Formats: sequence, structure tokens, C-alpha cells
Amino acid sequence: MKTFTTLAALFALSLSNSAWAQSTGHIGHGGSGGGDACIRAKVSRIKPEHLSTVAPGSEFSFAASGSNGPGHIHVNIKQQPIPVTIEDKETFYLVKGKLPEDIKNTTVRISVNLKSKVGKCDAEDGWLLKVTE
Repeated sequence: MKTFTTLAALFALSLSNSAWAQSTGHIGHGGSGGGDACIRAKVSRIKPEHLSTVAPGSEFSFAASGSNGPGHIHVNIKQQPIPVTIEDKETFYLVKGKLPEDIKNTTVRISVNLKSKVGKCDAEDGWLLKVTE
């Protein structure tokens, strides 16, 4: 009888805990805080890969998803804007650019800023490349 009472109490506690979690929006990933849904902007499929050795003027590319559109994708190297071409692939944007010819014998970071439809979901990302002579 004592075991039955203990099990019944544990069951009642588990139900009340689930109800509390649902009412506060803390189930699963994120929850519903009442604001706009967040689909985080993301950089993927980077080429050449992180820490690859490349020549000056080499091409690079990456996929950008969750962005608010081509006008909201910005690429910088050494804090200088880099011109890129952006191709809409329906579920992501394919972004292509070239390293400046005058960058030699150094390591550079390709910095990417993606603006999403919801400001809190913007992304800053990037990767390093070793540039030879």
C-alpha cells in the first residue's frame, strides 16, 4: 500500500510539472515567448574550407540561409567590403566572391553578416584562410 501511495504521489508531481512547463513556454527548443518566431540566419557549405591555403585572388563561396534577401548579405575581409555575386537557389542563397589580389602572405578572415527578418536572429560568421604569395 505504501508503494502505491508513493507511485501515485510521483505521478501527480510529474503531471503538475508538465502543466507548469507548458504554461511558461519552456518545452523543447525555445518556447513561445509571444514574439516573432526566430529562424536564425546561417552560413554553411564554405569553400575553400576553414584554414585552407589559397593564392591571392582566389574564389570563395558559401551558402546563406535564413537571410532577409541579397541586400542583407555582407562580406568583409580586413574590415573592407568585398563585392560578391548572390544567386537565389530557392531555399538558400549561393554567395561567391574573390580575395583581393593585394592580400599576400597572411591569414585573413572572411567575415559574413546576415540580416534576418527578425533582428534577434541575425548572424555573424566567418572562416580563416591562409593566403600565400
